[in-house]
Amino acid sequence: MSVIQKIRDKYAVWIIVLICLAIVSFLLQDVFFGRGSMFGQSNVVGKVNGVELSNTDYQRRIEMTTQQMQRQYPGQSFDEEAQQIFREQAWNGFLSENIMEEQYAALGIVVTDAELQDAFSAKNPHPMVRQQFTNPQTGEFDPAMIQQVNQAAKQDPNVRAQLLDFDRAIVETQRNVKYYSLINKGIYYPKWLAKQQQEDAAKNANISYVQVPYVTIADSTVKVTDSELNKYIQDNKGLFEVPEGRKIEYVSFDVLPTPSDSAAAFTELNKLKAEMDTTPDVAQFVKLNSEYNQYDGFVSRSAIHVPNKDSIIDLPTGGTFGPYIDGNMVVYAKMLERKNMADTVKLRQVLIFAQQGADSVAKNRADSIATVVRGGGDIAALAIAFSQDPSAKQNGGEVTLAPHTDVPQELAEVKKFAFDGTSGEVKTVKLPIGYAVVKITEQKNIGPALKIAYLGKRVDASSSSSNDMLTAANEFASANTSRDKFDKTIQQKGLDKRIAENIQPMDFVLPGLGSAREIVNWAYSANKNDVSRVFSLEDRFVVAVLTSIREKGTAPLDEVRPAVEAEVRKQKKAEQIMAKLGTPANLDAAAKATNQPVLTAEGVNFSSSYAPALNFEPRVIGAAFNKAWGTNKTSAPIQGQAGVFVIHVNNYTNTDAPAVDYAQQRQAFEGGMQQLVQQQLFQSVLKKNSNVKDNRAEFFRSNN
Repeated sequence: MSVIQKIRDKYAVWIIVLICLAIVSFLLQDVFFGRGSMFGQSNVVGKVNGVELSNTDYQRRIEMTTQQMQRQYPGQSFDEEAQQIFREQAWNGFLSENIMEEQYAALGIVVTDAELQDAFSAKNPHPMVRQQFTNPQTGEFDPAMIQQVNQAAKQDPNVRAQLLDFDRAIVETQRNVKYYSLINKGIYYPKWLAKQQQEDAAKNANISYVQVPYVTIADSTVKVTDSELNKYIQDNKGLFEVPEGRKIEYVSFDVLPTPSDSAAAFTELNKLKAEMDTTPDVAQFVKLNSEYNQYDGFVSRSAIHVPNKDSIIDLPTGGTFGPYIDGNMVVYAKMLERKNMADTVKLRQVLIFAQQGADSVAKNRADSIATVVRGGGDIAALAIAFSQDPSAKQNGGEVTLAPHTDVPQELAEVKKFAFDGTSGEVKTVKLPIGYAVVKITEQKNIGPALKIAYLGKRVDASSSSSNDMLTAANEFASANTSRDKFDKTIQQKGLDKRIAENIQPMDFVLPGLGSAREIVNWAYSANKNDVSRVFSLEDRFVVAVLTSIREKGTAPLDEVRPAVEAEVRKQKKAEQIMAKLGTPANLDAAAKATNQPVLTAEGVNFSSSYAPALNFEPRVIGAAFNKAWGTNKTSAPIQGQAGVFVIHVNNYTNTDAPAVDYAQQRQAFEGGMQQLVQQQLFQSVLKKNSNVKDNRAEFFRSNN
């Protein structure tokens, strides 16, 4: 104890100092290196109006979008291009929620608990509720399913979370409906405007004119400077707004099979073919061993589209043709069976689902319906009354099938009967889900149908071929470290230089290259004219040079030069022509000054910017109805789309257009405007006016 007491007395101050330093160090570590610190990596991938989106939440949103698509398209795999779409949907969902939240708050838009409860009412359920809680067996909204889900939510946290998400989705939808309802109430088509538009459409102008086309002045004689072009861009910034982007030029060293690779594939295929010739179940053997994507069933001769079709369809049963080339495959075709079969069958069916333990009840009901149909009963009416197929009420249970039509596995026996049976035949078909009473109503174009097995082997490049291409790509990259060398070597060796432009920061897929996130990351970290290392993609090696860096804002002149030069040159030509014309006293004077003929255009209408003789010339059409000129005066020179015009109105005539019903015109106008607002308000106004910070690309770069 005395030793401990001595330590306490002697070192107490130092211990306190050390503890304080440890606490301060811990706090500073969190400040400088923790989440959201000055030097640590932020977990925020974006912001809108100050609201942050963490990477955790962003990834959760992507996963939710992916799961939703998987539920909508079961069994389908989604490639990188689809995943890129899901990422954008998740991001846009975050923006929409928070931008609209501000709008709702400012306008006092809420959805009360009572409104949410009413959405689940049996009398008038919300469309989302009706869709979610429709009984698949009856096709009708089933309130009992809501009670079942509510009971399950009390026991299962996952179900409870899903139900809360569903509630939030309904609330969001209803708030959106209220928001746009308020906006739609502000859209109005007044009677005075309807009257004015009707008056505009009721009169045509017949004019004479002199046109001096811009093409009468050679482009080479009109010089434009960069300062003039840049001034045009600055004066018309709205036309040249662009997002951030990059442009690369690249050489692709494609990994292709060599003759030895093809020979190896032929050797393997011939081994498989020898086994196929001795197996008793060819169809099963091909299913297990072929790499060829084929249909396992009968196909009419006209529906077969393969190389060497004529030789294949004339094979005898058991005969083989090949090997032949089909794309990147070497293939043997073997004729399995032939028979006469329709190429199209129409049938009507009544589906009776069997409840668990009640198969006999379903069978008795199906047999009873089949008996009625055989006795002349209307199967369409019976399908509407008794079928548990939701679509039966709309089409009377009618189905049209072709031999290659995909059907659910549960209905495979129905399809088999449709093509094996005869027109007018009725049969009760046993299904995994119950029974189907089927009547074949029509069989079209009965003729030869073939069942062919295709034993295919893909011709892949060997590792040796891939290594050869990698070596060539590395040699090219090592020898061409500058843009000048890059371009010179391509020209000297006749290589194929390709371009990928308008590359966005969050692109994962590039046209012509497929999944290429590494190249995008490089393009946003490199300097202009840098040459890349070798990128290894799925079936190629790529070396690129960064040729353009475009910042968000106004497009640089280099990117829009051709269009801007054409417009500025056209303006200069117009100035020259108008100076030459001066103020002509009449059309003859204008024609004489420019050596152009006097032409005529009839039926010019103010309500249209197009006239048959003039094409798209809105300024000229508008000038034809200028009251200051009327029919008495010749117009001043008018700068049009295709040239400079001088016009004289010969007369005005009535179009005898029928009077338009104001109520109908108002409905059409307001409906069109409401639809336009619905489509463009968020993207063109609300999002544009919000403070959006998109840091996702930086995050993906640092985590690539």
